[in-house]
Amino acid sequence: MRILIVDDNEAMRRGVKALLISGNGWEVCGEARDGVEAIERARELQPDLILMDISMPGMNGLEVARCIRKESVTVKILIMSQNDSAQWLPAAIGAGADGCIDKTQISTELPQAINHILPGRSN
Repeated sequence: MRILIVDDNEAMRRGVKALLISGNGWEVCGEARDGVEAIERARELQPDLILMDISMPGMNGLEVARCIRKESVTVKILIMSQNDSAQWLPAAIGAGADGCIDKTQISTELPQAINHILPGRSN
């Protein structure tokens, strides 16, 4: 499975990438620092999944999800939030995302969240 990581925080991108490639057989096909770059990279790389921060300069994750969803109905989008993900879930789903995860729980919940929205695609 090919994954695009979108977050304006480089340390967060590195951490998520390390978590994803540690034994799950997932491939991080690219990274983006902001919404505009995310849209460009999604077009270019055609990932299976986009892990995207909700709070970014310029376009936020919800705006980016709407744009990407217009171009692709098959890509899965998982929004990452610093705040309570349950609070953002309705807005994320309304924007075309497939789920929302709390960054404070990412090390324990990310693999489960990915397997939930992409069942049978862990390797």
